[in-house]
Amino acid sequence: MNLNEPTQQNVEYMIEAIKTKLRMATGAAMQASSFTAEKYEDLKDIYDMVHSKDRFSISEVEALVSELGKLRA
Repeated sequence: MNLNEPTQQNVEYMIEAIKTKLRMATGAAMQASSFTAEKYEDLKDIYDMVHSKDRFSISEVEALVSELGKLRA
């Protein structure tokens, strides 16, 4: 998948991948359809950071979820 293109399909893919990687208990509350390609670059930055690490502290997960919440439409 080419994540360099700011498409809604890529947004949805990245949100689902982030939820899976973070093992989010509240993943159902974070629907990929709530995000638009307008915030693509910010979302891509979060996606890249999440996939660069193997483990996250609770405070890191909370910070990431907070940032994702700010990006929702």
